[in-house]
Amino acid sequence: MRISQRAQRIEPFYVMEMAKSAAAIARDAAGTDRPMIYLNIGEPDFTAPPLVREAAERAIRDGRTQYTQATGLPALRERISDWYDQRFGVQVPARRIVVTAGASAALQLACLALIDAGDEVLMPDPSYPCNRQFVSAAEGRAVLVPSTAAERFQLSADKVAEAWGAHTRGVLLASPSNPTGTSIHPDELRRIHAAVTERGGITLVDEIYLGLSYEETYSHSALGLSDQIISINSFSKYFNMTGWRLGWLVVPDALVDVVEQIAQHLFICPSTVSQYAALACFEAESLAEYERRRAEFRARRDWFVPQLQALGLQVPVTPDGAFYAWADCGAACDKLFAGRSEYNSGMQTAGSWEFAFELMKRAHLAVTPGRDFGHADTARYIRFSTANAMPQLEAAVARLREVLA
Repeated sequence: MRISQRAQRIEPFYVMEMAKSAAAIARDAAGTDRPMIYLNIGEPDFTAPPLVREAAERAIRDGRTQYTQATGLPALRERISDWYDQRFGVQVPARRIVVTAGASAALQLACLALIDAGDEVLMPDPSYPCNRQFVSAAEGRAVLVPSTAAERFQLSADKVAEAWGAHTRGVLLASPSNPTGTSIHPDELRRIHAAVTERGGITLVDEIYLGLSYEETYSHSALGLSDQIISINSFSKYFNMTGWRLGWLVVPDALVDVVEQIAQHLFICPSTVSQYAALACFEAESLAEYERRRAEFRARRDWFVPQLQALGLQVPVTPDGAFYAWADCGAACDKLFAGRSEYNSGMQTAGSWEFAFELMKRAHLAVTPGRDFGHADTARYIRFSTANAMPQLEAAVARLREVLA
């Protein structure tokens, strides 16, 4: 069978391949006193709160399971619009909000609406691998621009201007970012958008972790800068609805009809039951619970990052959002593999990929190596997910301490 060139351009998703290996080792460890601890997948350990679950049950019971508009339930679009006003002080008309089948569908719709074959999109290195693949699936090409700790592992306006070429269509940013948990300073984002606009390009900002911002400086939506910025968001992270597959896209007025038409063909509509459930996310009781959980995520960060630092796993930029720690494991690798002939002889170089497998085997601890997230020195970084309860994080640190002693 002939496989399309498009499909062949899609790179493996190593996070999921690592998860398969972790599952295999976990089967052997099941029932022992050292079951696998998972700090590899970016999924909240919290699930949808009671009002949301009840709203889903009510929708099924009342038979509200038929198609909605491709752009989503009008009432949900209004609720999202109100949330932007109340949470971020930004006026986003409901007509510009398109509810989607998760942030993945939102990214796909944005890329299909805006990217032509051969267009290039600038992204920071490191960045979330799937975002690159959405660009590739639209026949474009993601251009990874190395970013440093001094730049918070984000793009800068100067680097955007330097990397801009004849085929550049725009930028795709994430704030807060996966894998680093770092955000773009609002002033820098303003400069980036100005540089992009000056060149006739588009600014797409993945804001799916924005609800999980912990610092006032970074707790602002890019939509407050311009109504021409395209924002991708999701009910998965802050709202704890990962498997419900629901997100949204905010686009300029001129793009609404275009995106709606593509969505009609590709998706018909997002899950109707999920949409009715999501209405309850914005009830006062639900929002209070989400804020309690956000405080818990922050407390985990505040405890876990210093523990990594003490073990020699340096986190060069403290994450200001999301639930990740992007740690340099170079020194730990030197220590862990010091006696291995294959590394001492120069035959191989030990990096985060080897380090992650060693942790799985010796500590029954699953983490994510930097291989997925780019090419600019990512081989020396590990992504830890703190989307796990404190007892699990404490056990993980104890196991790390044993391995690195």
